[in-house]
Amino acid sequence: MTSSTDKAIIVSAPSGAGKSTLVHHLTNHYPQLAFSVSACTRPRRKEEKEGIDYYFISPETFTKHVESDDFIEWEEVYPGCRYGTLKSEIDRIWRQKQTPIFDVDVKGGLNLKKYFGEKGLSVFVQPPSVQHLKERLEKRCTDSPERIAERVAKAEEELGFISRFDTVIVNDDLEKAKREITLATGTFLGINQP
Repeated sequence: MTSSTDKAIIVSAPSGAGKSTLVHHLTNHYPQLAFSVSACTRPRRKEEKEGIDYYFISPETFTKHVESDDFIEWEEVYPGCRYGTLKSEIDRIWRQKQTPIFDVDVKGGLNLKKYFGEKGLSVFVQPPSVQHLKERLEKRCTDSPERIAERVAKAEEELGFISRFDTVIVNDDLEKAKREITLATGTFLGINQP
């Protein structure tokens, strides 16, 4: 793969910490950023759109991509539920002469940081507390109580990786978090702030 830009923005967090909200904010603020659409094997939620939120693919298709070395990184985030970044997605973004921005789980973020090295800014979005995270997940009304418990347990594990990220944004005040991630991204990309 060759790139017309040499940087990438990697935003990771436990599920429910607000990373998607912050990624959408950044793509609206910086038109040179293009959202990297991940592939996943989980079912599509009502509000999600194919090719916009995710590429929803079967487990068999996912396995074929793994065997063909089509992914930059992939992870079984939950049992039977795999997510990954296709090399073709990065090529698509670079052909548009844009910088990829990733909304990925914590291990995926670490794998992308390893792949991009100093050319990637890795941002960890930290929830104010695990209890606060649980309440956010419950308010979403998209998961069963068992699924929420699984996500909370995973979040506790993921918080142990926080020191391996370049920047940490504590999302206890959304407007403050937006300002902080905008400044960190602009500084990394060498863009003057308004």
